[in-house]
Amino acid sequence: MSQITDTDKSLEAMKNFAEQYARRTDTYFCSDLSVTAVVIEGLARHKDELGAPLCPCRHYEDKEAEVKNTFWNCPCVPMRERKECHCMLFITPDNEFAGEEQAISLDYIQEVRESMKGH
Repeated sequence: MSQITDTDKSLEAMKNFAEQYARRTDTYFCSDLSVTAVVIEGLARHKDELGAPLCPCRHYEDKEAEVKNTFWNCPCVPMRERKECHCMLFITPDNEFAGEEQAISLDYIQEVRESMKGH
């Protein structure tokens, strides 16, 4: 029987947040759900390491300072103000990369995470 880790809890929390936020904002996950899985995993990792879901798709000189600034904590200011998600986690229906999903399974996210190890 596998042990549930803090990382798994954060992963599930970020998955649930993403699903709820997509429904609330009428946005969709990428048509390639592996993109969604990687972004959610990155948000969960930042939540564990930094205490906040800092956007995983940007480079930061000082991640701790960025967390305190809150601009790039998910949902970031561009997403909240203009529905512009740099990570392609939340995509408006008119975008060519928008899929039809507002849900993703935890098992799928974990499969993608495992397949990325060693790459």
